[in-house]
Amino acid sequence: MGRYRLTVDTGGTFSDFVYLDESTGEVTIAKLPSTPDDPSRAILSGVQVLLDKGIAPSDIAYFCHGTTVGTNALLEGKGVRTGLLVTKGFRGIYEVAEQCRPHGAAIFDIFYDRPPLLVTENLTGEVAERVSAKGEILLPLDETALRATVRELKDENVAAIAVCLLFSFLRPEHEERARAIIAEEMPDCAVSLSSDVVPQIREYYRLSTTVINAYLEPILARYIGNLENRLSQAGVITPQKYIMQSNGGMATFAASAKKAVATVLSGPAGGITASVQTCRTTGIANLITFDMGGTSCDVALIKDGEAAVQNRGKIEGRDISLPMIDINTVSAGGGTVARVDRFGQLEVGPESAGAVPGPACYGRGGTEPAITDCNVVLGYLSPDNFLGGKMRLDTDASRRAIETNVSEKLKLSAEDAAEGIVRIINVKMQEAIKAISTMRGHDLRDFQLLAFGGAGPLHACAIAAELGMAGVVVPLYPGVYSAMGLLMSDVKHDYIRSKMAALANVKAEDVAGVFRELESHAARDLRDEGFEASQTLIERALDLRYAGQGYEITIPCDWPLQGDSLKTLRARFDEMHKQMFGHTAPGEPVEIVSYRLRGVGRVPPVALPKHERKGLPLSAALRETRKARFNGVTHDCPVYQRERLDVGITFAGPAIVDQLDATTVIPPGQTARVDEFKNILISSTRTEGAQS
Repeated sequence: MGRYRLTVDTGGTFSDFVYLDESTGEVTIAKLPSTPDDPSRAILSGVQVLLDKGIAPSDIAYFCHGTTVGTNALLEGKGVRTGLLVTKGFRGIYEVAEQCRPHGAAIFDIFYDRPPLLVTENLTGEVAERVSAKGEILLPLDETALRATVRELKDENVAAIAVCLLFSFLRPEHEERARAIIAEEMPDCAVSLSSDVVPQIREYYRLSTTVINAYLEPILARYIGNLENRLSQAGVITPQKYIMQSNGGMATFAASAKKAVATVLSGPAGGITASVQTCRTTGIANLITFDMGGTSCDVALIKDGEAAVQNRGKIEGRDISLPMIDINTVSAGGGTVARVDRFGQLEVGPESAGAVPGPACYGRGGTEPAITDCNVVLGYLSPDNFLGGKMRLDTDASRRAIETNVSEKLKLSAEDAAEGIVRIINVKMQEAIKAISTMRGHDLRDFQLLAFGGAGPLHACAIAAELGMAGVVVPLYPGVYSAMGLLMSDVKHDYIRSKMAALANVKAEDVAGVFRELESHAARDLRDEGFEASQTLIERALDLRYAGQGYEITIPCDWPLQGDSLKTLRARFDEMHKQMFGHTAPGEPVEIVSYRLRGVGRVPPVALPKHERKGLPLSAALRETRKARFNGVTHDCPVYQRERLDVGITFAGPAIVDQLDATTVIPPGQTARVDEFKNILISSTRTEGAQS
């Protein structure tokens, strides 16, 4: 019996599963309804799919999960009651935050209000202690006063406490002693130390990240513990059980439970990992990833085969200072609901029908028109072939929902209303794409749109044409693509140490010493997780800035360091600064702000197979011909079954491609081709001689 890898990405509507038989390389997939009340129930159902095929639980040697548990708790404000301890005299740091309104649309919003604090003022305690900017202890920790403050928080029934003391990243002793005292006074309280979570400069960002970790940790730890128990009861006892992180790497169950804040982009990060692999197999270096699911749409930029990574980001206005893939998320998914407001204006989102009750066509009690309902009425979705025929869509229910809530109020036909709703949601997603591309100086004509998620291939071709992009790529398994990415991920741990110094005044051996100290932590953690030295990789980088600047640029650092390595780093920094900001200052001094190190535990790679052409005609893949509407015109549209499309086949739109996990819509004037990896490559230029 083969050794199996099982990965699952939990979404708002469906949970996506990928099963890899390592002995044969065979990949199978499944999509099951999510269970929002307890996501682990859907996961166990996915495990059962494999067991029902006669696979022994002990043959599941690898499990990886992309989870939205922490993300949803943060977005919905459903974390635990959290307390905060700060250095005496600095309790206003969290509330003052950045002291300014965020960039972007918020600047022009006269009704803008910051998200509410996760820790209220009455749950913030001051600690009598002080460490200097040089790491010197100016005022010893007053343990008696600290105990009294902790007891006050205990009386407030907090379930977690975040500890963020001034300059603790230089001297963590006071924070560590605070954790010990909290453990004595409140044994069941979760504690997050800023010196553990993110030991770096900039007090507010360090504090915000630590608070979010404390706010989420008990919830994620409880969920992971429950999931591990359920998997064990089902016989899945492999030690290789992982959770996807925001940085595009995995972490063990235990490590993820301790650092919940690192999982807030757990779900979409898997899709970016798979997208980088698609760059390599297709030879397409520049991609915009377009992941549209049931409740949201996530987009990211890949340039020259590398995904954009940021060291600081925002989730719904809340600052997180950790390495994460640069993903822009908007509330736009198949479950996004449309309605007419009291002023007679058509609104689309941000509310979603979710998994329960879901779109009206699901027949689970939904009465409001969702994007999926519009795609049904426009003829894009096959009512009797959804999820490979396992779920029938109710076309009449979709039409009633649109007519009752939109058409009758706007005096439009159901088809006109559905097309208008889809145009609006497409514009919202176009804006998300522009935010990570044209607004950062990239030319979309140089990029192709990689469409995945259950709803991504439905909308991608229309969006790419509107934006003037080079084309669209639809991978073989678009509906479970993020789960595919979990097969291809390595274990990744990020370490940082803020230690400011003028670059000209430090020696290569001084820099190497800091890196060696961080490397010892990475080697220990990876060794504890079962990785041999030959299976690990260490990546190093420095955060540099011109002296006095308020921001840094992360520059990769060659290893081992040579005599002129720091001069080379300086030259790279000047070059990168000019590329990013249009100017450079080679005569100005440069400062080292932070040292960054990433420890990578390499998991055996998964090679996607190439497929041979069988010589089948396009007609062999034709499933039916159905009426579908494009830009106000109804066409007799061929519907092809994805599994029967042969390598090298070319066909022109309008066309629809059905498969178990997604539906691809190709509008008139666009042409599709199937490559040797079974990707569908779509261009907006019609090819002469294309079959139709």
